[in-house]
Amino acid sequence: MKTPAKLIQLFVTLAACIFLFVPLLQSILAGLTVNYFQGVSSGLTFIWIIKVWELYAGSIFLSIWLAISCLFVTLVLGVPAAYALARNPGRMSRVIEEFISLPLAIPGLALALALLQLYGSMKGFRVSWTFILVGHVLYTMPFMVRSVLSVLTAIDLKTLEDGAATLGAGPAKRFFDIVVPNALPGILAGALTVVTLSIGEFNLTWMLHTPFIKTLPVGLADSYASMRLEIASAYTLVFFVMIVPLLMAMQWASARAQRIAL
Repeated sequence: MKTPAKLIQLFVTLAACIFLFVPLLQSILAGLTVNYFQGVSSGLTFIWIIKVWELYAGSIFLSIWLAISCLFVTLVLGVPAAYALARNPGRMSRVIEEFISLPLAIPGLALALALLQLYGSMKGFRVSWTFILVGHVLYTMPFMVRSVLSVLTAIDLKTLEDGAATLGAGPAKRFFDIVVPNALPGILAGALTVVTLSIGEFNLTWMLHTPFIKTLPVGLADSYASMRLEIASAYTLVFFVMIVPLLMAMQWASARAQRIAL
């Protein structure tokens, strides 16, 4: 028999789920109806989804490519940075960590404005997707660094490395054979966060994008502002169909890595 406390917890959980999922289901249903104002009685159709694909396929693929590129850059730069901070604890390391985390304390619009002022005169770079990538990397790098750093500081990294060094392992071999496997749960957790934030980031991207370079959130805002409500809702449906399986797969990989580590 459930206690009153457990019943209250169950009620709160169900209420939160309803609060989150009812608007989502309503939006998805709107993208499948012929006429939103007439409701399901007007019939169901895939014409709006086809229209979204015709208009915004480029934005969808660009968002996925940006997220993958952002993940690659944050892995190449963030994991060694976290390793260096964990290997050399102290006041300077804490200062560097706070400096890396500084973009989190700055509004995305302000960060984008700084990038525009710094690189706006470089026409080729300004109109390239790599310009948005720079903003995404700056915004997501702290999550990768802190995620990996939290794992590395929880283990006896120095003892593991010293043991490997006595067996003749060089710095590169110690990094790839000792550090990376032990930090894998943090790397995967950071990767999940980086991909999620990169795909869903709007404020910074809205300032950095051009009419020919739009990501999923910017295209969604554009469709809500200038298209029929059915098209905007179908855009939301396409967004979830393409993104949710990717995020679920990465979360599964992260959970599996944590179980293996334990």
